[in-house]
Amino acid sequence: MGKFARVESIVLAASVIVGSYCAAGVGPAVLGTEVFAAESPAKDKKRPAKHIITIPTVDISGVKVPDDAKRHVIVASGTDGADWQHPHMVLMPDGKTIFAVWTAGHGGPCGPMKRSDDGGLTWSKLLDVPKNWSSVRNCPTIHRLVDPKGVARLFVFALARDRSFSRSISEDGGRTWSPMKSAGFSGGVPPMTIMPVEGGKNYLTWTHSNTVFQCESTDGGLTWSKKRRVIDTSDFPGAHPCEPEVVRSPDGKQLLMLLRENHRRYNSLYAVSNDEGRTWLKARELPAALTGDRHTAVYAKDGRLVVMFRNRRPVPKSESNEIKAGHPVFTGPITAWVGRYSDIIEGREGQYRVSLFPSHPGSNGYGKLERLPDGTVIAISYCVYRAGESKSIVFTRFKLDELDKRLARK
Repeated sequence: MGKFARVESIVLAASVIVGSYCAAGVGPAVLGTEVFAAESPAKDKKRPAKHIITIPTVDISGVKVPDDAKRHVIVASGTDGADWQHPHMVLMPDGKTIFAVWTAGHGGPCGPMKRSDDGGLTWSKLLDVPKNWSSVRNCPTIHRLVDPKGVARLFVFALARDRSFSRSISEDGGRTWSPMKSAGFSGGVPPMTIMPVEGGKNYLTWTHSNTVFQCESTDGGLTWSKKRRVIDTSDFPGAHPCEPEVVRSPDGKQLLMLLRENHRRYNSLYAVSNDEGRTWLKARELPAALTGDRHTAVYAKDGRLVVMFRNRRPVPKSESNEIKAGHPVFTGPITAWVGRYSDIIEGREGQYRVSLFPSHPGSNGYGKLERLPDGTVIAISYCVYRAGESKSIVFTRFKLDELDKRLARK
C-alpha cells in the first residue's frame, strides 16, 4: 500500500466545473517572440461599477437547503491527518468514466488519483500510480489528447522542483501509467486548458510566469514548442495575469482566455483571439461577478456558459499580495457564474451566480467543470467541508433548468 493509500485508510477509518467579438481591421504586431493585437477594441458602453455585483445568487451549497447536500460526493475526506487540495478531472468519451487527480496539501506532492465509472456518483479507492509521482507537485492536471494518427492518450501534468513541467502518460485508458518525466516546457502551474486548433490538427496550451505564455504541439501532446508571450496587459499596470483558462466561442471562430489577476489590483482579466491563437487582443477587465481564481468553463446543454472559480475581491492599490503576506483575499464560497458567451464579450454581468459548496473557515478552493451527456454539469473542488476538518475533495452536480426554476421562485 502506497503512502497516499495509507493516509486515506486512516481517513476512512476515522470517518467515512454567441457573441462574436468585432475586431475588423485589427492587424497583428510582432515583437520578437511576443505576438499581440495592434489595437484594442472600442471601450465598452456603460458597465456596472467594477466592484459591484448586481446579479442574484442561487445557493445549492447545502447550507440554506439541507437537501442540496445530497448533491455532494466526498471523493477524499479531510481530517487532521489528511489535507487534500487542487483537484482536476477529465471525462472520458463514454460520458461516464471520470479520472480525478489532486495533491496532498497546498501545492504538495502529486499522487492521489481515483476513477468513477458512473459519472461521479461513486469513486474507486486510490489507484496505483508510479512511485515518482510523489516527487512532483502543485496542481496536477489531467487531459485526454489525440495525436494526428488517431492515437488517444491520457496525460497528467505536474510541476517539478526546477519549475519545469513533468508528465505521465497512459496509453490504455488509464489502467497503467508511465513514470513522471520532463514534458519539455515550463511555467507556474500545469496547463489547465489544452485546446485543439486548426481543425484538430494541433494543440495549444497556456501557462504563466509573471505573464502568459503559449505553446503548441503537433504530435498530440508528446512534445511542445518553445513558449512565447501572448497577452498584453499594458492597460493594467502592475497586474499579474495567471492561471489561463481558454474556451472557444459558440460559433467556433474565437478563443476567449479568462485570467486570474494575482496582485489583486484589478478584477480578473480576459483576452480574445480571432485567428486560432496566432494573435491576441489586449487584455480587458471582467466584471466583479466573474472575478476570482482558477476559472474553469463548460457549456451547458442550452448553450449558456458556466464558469467556476474561487471567489475573491481585488485589494486597493495601496495594498499588495506582499503586504498581505502572500495570502490571497477570499470572499465567500466556491462560485459558478451562469451567462452567455456574449455577456463576457459585451461587458455584461451575466444571468446569475451559484454557491456550490459549504464555506467554512479555511482555504476554499478551485477545481474543474465537465458536462455529462444528459446536460448535468459536474464540478470537483476542494474545501473545508465540515467545520474543524482539513480540506476535502468534493464533487457536485446540477442542471441549469433546476437552478432557473429555483431563481424564479425567489
